[in-house]
Amino acid sequence: MKDSIPEEHLYLAFSHHCGDSIFPLHTSISLFLLSYCDCKLFKVFLVPTGENADDELITKILPHDLEVCLISRHQLPMVVQSCCLPAVVVKDGTFCRAGLSVVLRHIIQKAYEADTSKKDVLELLGFKKTCLKACAEVSGWTRLCEINIPLAVERLLMKSPEHCQTVPADILELERKLGEPVRVHNDDKIRRQKLQQQKAGAKAEAAEGEPVEMHEHPLPNLELSIAFSKLLVQKVSPTVNREPSHIRKTKTTDLPPLDHVFAEGLYFTLADIVLLPCIHQFLVFFKKQGINLLNLPLISSWYRRIQEVPGVKKAADKCNMQLLQLPELQSGAAEEQLQSCLLISGELQEEHEDNHFIGGPRPTMTKLLESGIQAKFSPHPCPDWTLDWNSLPAAVSPGEGKFMSRDRALRKQQQLNNLIAAVKKLAKPGDVIVDFCSGGGHVGIVLAHMMPSCQVVLIENKELSLIRAKERSDELGLNNIWFIQANLDYFNGTFNIGVALHACGVATDMVIEHCIKARAAFVVCPCCYGFIQNTVKFSYPQSHQFKAILSYKEHMILCRFADQTAVQLPPERRSIGKQCMGLVDLDRAWAAEGRNYSVQVISMEPESCSPKNNMLVGTPA
Repeated sequence: MKDSIPEEHLYLAFSHHCGDSIFPLHTSISLFLLSYCDCKLFKVFLVPTGENADDELITKILPHDLEVCLISRHQLPMVVQSCCLPAVVVKDGTFCRAGLSVVLRHIIQKAYEADTSKKDVLELLGFKKTCLKACAEVSGWTRLCEINIPLAVERLLMKSPEHCQTVPADILELERKLGEPVRVHNDDKIRRQKLQQQKAGAKAEAAEGEPVEMHEHPLPNLELSIAFSKLLVQKVSPTVNREPSHIRKTKTTDLPPLDHVFAEGLYFTLADIVLLPCIHQFLVFFKKQGINLLNLPLISSWYRRIQEVPGVKKAADKCNMQLLQLPELQSGAAEEQLQSCLLISGELQEEHEDNHFIGGPRPTMTKLLESGIQAKFSPHPCPDWTLDWNSLPAAVSPGEGKFMSRDRALRKQQQLNNLIAAVKKLAKPGDVIVDFCSGGGHVGIVLAHMMPSCQVVLIENKELSLIRAKERSDELGLNNIWFIQANLDYFNGTFNIGVALHACGVATDMVIEHCIKARAAFVVCPCCYGFIQNTVKFSYPQSHQFKAILSYKEHMILCRFADQTAVQLPPERRSIGKQCMGLVDLDRAWAAEGRNYSVQVISMEPESCSPKNNMLVGTPA
């Protein structure tokens, strides 16, 4: 490993410390991962949220072998000031990664790239490197690990002891998750091994004359041996080369489930790293209050087991985290507590039950028509406007981001003509324009090139797409563009115009919501209407007008049929799909108008540029 000054700066928030942890917990989690990976590639900056930060005290509570600098919020690079911490800035200060999961995954990648012998570090990313990759806005598991549990523990510690006798709902949700059957790649083979092990154990007990009983699954040797053999980079030696015929013939539905060893199943992953500092603080707090943990046997077992992972205790020692030695707990208690947690996971149950619909959209459309509601489109303000693509540098063309056929590149140019024309009518010199869900930067790069007096920000969760966009920008020599790899919620900068081309499903509504909160204009082209469903933040329909007429299920029918616009479908079916698109977007427009916006729903020109050719243009009233 080189001893040169790191090219990347890691910025962590600091609000206060409590016991052996630094708050917010996202900072403790980041520091713990750095210690576990033994990663010194980043120059670490601590950003106090208050005015009076005691430098000497902060130094004492940081990991022993980590050099950390204090920096005030106003000294942060401008791109970081637009993001929630933690954040990492690369090289020239225009490419930023923000948000806990994105930053942690980046630390793991860099640690492995610096020392490829650290296979255990790379394994933290899980199967196909997808651990905590799905953003918290759409993944309940990421949201639980990254947001809900850290916040629940922080809120618990802020309460007075007399108000802290109840286990937070999100902790109970984790206990419930740890009790669910494990699904892993190739689990059929492992479950057959487990069945064979159980039958061999029952046979041995019978031979000794002891009563045979099926155990309620005490944490099994098979799962433990598989989990820890992977940690130690070993292979589990099979007891036999091939299962007996009665094991092979057993139906999959009759195989025993696999029990959790770690948070995501059998293997130690980034999710365990994220949860450990949070659960540790929770357990320390409850121990001080003298509250027993009989209703959390699975979390207690997980906490004990995670201490057996090579490197965990060493990392904890570096971070001054004094891990507790918990007693063994029986796993049969607290059904009532867990039952209450089932209600939490069932908050969206109605939506999931309504995912499969029978029948077409006509009754719903008729119901709206009887109330005077039908799809309506505003005239296109400049239907013939187009960029002179032939005169632009090659790197501006959407076909340069990744390989496209000539036809697809032409349609992408036509789509961009529509968005760029709308933005040009809204923008003025000095404006900040944000390209949400930017992908490879098709919209943002054109905007930055065409409007050098505006600052353009690309926000995208997929790292490779954003790297491609950065390469195109560097080729063009653009100096008015930033790149932020983050979920939408981690961007909190001020801006004037938000743009999104084909933001999928609920992502369109997230973009509009972000713009409304910032009182910014928006130009968005929705996509994947069939993926719309109620979430923690959004419920459908959104507008008062639609809510008064349609149920959630009826609105979902419109969303599902709004995706029926592909060119290979019969014309009548495409026409109905277009009407459904118009109705879903009318609901969006009216919801925004209810918050003092003026919104137009426009068909892009030519309509053949995309099956999803609606465009919503909104401005603050």
